[in-house]
Amino acid sequence: MSSIHAKDIQVAYDEQLIIDRLSAEIPRGKITTIIGANGCGKSTLLKALTRILPLQDGTVYLDGQSIAHLPTKEVARKIALLPQVLEATQGISVYELVSYGRFPHQNGLGYLSDQDREKINWALEVTQTTAYARMPVDDLSGGQRQRVWIAMALAQDTDTIFLDEPTTYLDLNHQLEVLELLKNLNETREKTIVMVLHDLNLSARFSDHMIAMKDGQIKHHGTVMDIMTSSILKEIFAIEVHLIQAPGQDYPILLTYDLLK
Repeated sequence: MSSIHAKDIQVAYDEQLIIDRLSAEIPRGKITTIIGANGCGKSTLLKALTRILPLQDGTVYLDGQSIAHLPTKEVARKIALLPQVLEATQGISVYELVSYGRFPHQNGLGYLSDQDREKINWALEVTQTTAYARMPVDDLSGGQRQRVWIAMALAQDTDTIFLDEPTTYLDLNHQLEVLELLKNLNETREKTIVMVLHDLNLSARFSDHMIAMKDGQIKHHGTVMDIMTSSILKEIFAIEVHLIQAPGQDYPILLTYDLLK
């Protein structure tokens, strides 16, 4: 199971520093959710941890080695990223898209091996997208497409999966479908899941560990009970909150909130 941690990293866009001297460690075999207001650096942190964005300074370590110095295919065999903005899929079938996840495991010829096809079929099965395998991706609903993209990440067969707002634009039942799938993968396949979510109640319900960010820094991290408190949510989001215990559960939920006066 892969280990990932960052030490004193700096990340900038066009000379504007977004993350400054941030250190973090991702708990192995857990679901970690990153929360924070828009523009606080959540997506930037995900991209930095997965080597999508270069660092100005500091180091991200993957299994004790600097991720910047590892071959691309080796990184892709250990971590997968489902970005917030997905690429165009015009004319691509579901099976073809999911097969792209096998690229890190293929030789230079690019042919699918029996093992590749086995992993693709497994990914389609666990995401309940086998019935769509020959359909164009663009013909699917939002929830179905999201499951197909997750299937591609699963076909990549990595220990760790990063997802940037995987429930965006999905209705309530499709949000739960996606998150229940990720929870099941964590529990039955011991996948480490790291995701950015805006919905605090979904974050509390599906997370083992939470990271609260503000102004490019990690202000707090810990269990759901550690992070879902009135004082921390006030600090991170500038709101007054009313929390209650989720009925029959061991985590709190956000009942209502107001702007700070």
